[in-house]
Amino acid sequence: MHESIEAAVAASASSTPARQLPINFTGSGSEYFRIWIVNLLLCLLTLGLYLPFAKARRLRYFYANTRIDGQALSFHGNPWHMFRGFMLLLLLMGAYALAGRYSPMAGLVAFGVLCAVWPALWRASLQFRLGNTSWRGLRMGFRGELASAYKAVLPVYLPSIIMLLAQAAFGPGAQEQAGDQALWLGIGTGLPLLAMLLLLPLGLARIKRYQHDAYVYANQRSQLSTPTRRFYGLSLKGMSVTLLPMFLIGMLSAVLIPALQSKPEAKAVVFGLLGLLLILAYLLMFMIAGPYFTARMQNLVWSGTSSAHLQFDSHLKFRALAWLTAKNWLLTLLTLGLYRPFAAINTARLRLAAMGLALSGDLDDWVADRMVADADAAGEAAGDFFGFDMGL
Repeated sequence: MHESIEAAVAASASSTPARQLPINFTGSGSEYFRIWIVNLLLCLLTLGLYLPFAKARRLRYFYANTRIDGQALSFHGNPWHMFRGFMLLLLLMGAYALAGRYSPMAGLVAFGVLCAVWPALWRASLQFRLGNTSWRGLRMGFRGELASAYKAVLPVYLPSIIMLLAQAAFGPGAQEQAGDQALWLGIGTGLPLLAMLLLLPLGLARIKRYQHDAYVYANQRSQLSTPTRRFYGLSLKGMSVTLLPMFLIGMLSAVLIPALQSKPEAKAVVFGLLGLLLILAYLLMFMIAGPYFTARMQNLVWSGTSSAHLQFDSHLKFRALAWLTAKNWLLTLLTLGLYRPFAAINTARLRLAAMGLALSGDLDDWVADRMVADADAAGEAAGDFFGFDMGL
């Protein structure tokens, strides 16, 4: 049965030229504002317990207004399932916070437990989100294996584990005791931190590959072909863009502050100017580095994502996203946060307008691969039980 489906799709693809499926977003800021303000009020009245239900309403609206080839996506997630996952996550985070107050060692143990279960919860969130997303009446899916989730986060987790062990072995009383204990504490935390920075692009590549190698629609399974070296290149460029505002502010400070220090009465002005420049550098870092990394990462990952008969593409412009981000921040500040739903709509429209999807074959001939769905029914059930939304 499985071979006959693939043969039919392949035959159809060979006789049908590839065509572009337009992707657009039709959401309205005024419409979403009404959903957003109700969600905000109910979250405040319930002390945050309404958050999973608010998220379900938000996802339904954004999915219903995301159209591919004229057909909208649909979100079918049960908010009560999301609430169960939300409560479980609260319990885990609460246990970690309480353990940390009880003793540093208990806090480390609780943090280790939280890290140990996090990849499983992340996988469940991917299963839940994709399993409850449909297009043209057909559900999507996520087929990533549990062991692969742990392997994906290993480059980041391994240095973290070494740091935890160093804190547990040399942390208590290290400041009071000179000599080897403080030295080993510095080595046990400094070297893993350096290793984490060096392995971060590798970890990011493996995390994205784990996600994009396991998306399923009908009998199509996606694959990420982007090489790891391009993630390192993006990380180096992103670091340069992040440091650029700091460098510019530092140069400006080096010119202005000595001139002001020549006047004794200008000390207050000097300190005020320093504070203003630091705030400006902080804002510039997020207004430039954030959009740069977001735009480049979207283009890098989605342009390398494809299946046998689907090819994604992304050409999101950094300048357009940076300008929109600055505009959104300014208007959100001026309206005391009330512009936030309009900002979310504008950002979604810009990012989706930059996406492309090419199809080879006849979409009407596609059918769900029941053999794969049945083989992974247990994993789908786990995702439906937890109901997390952390991984997409």
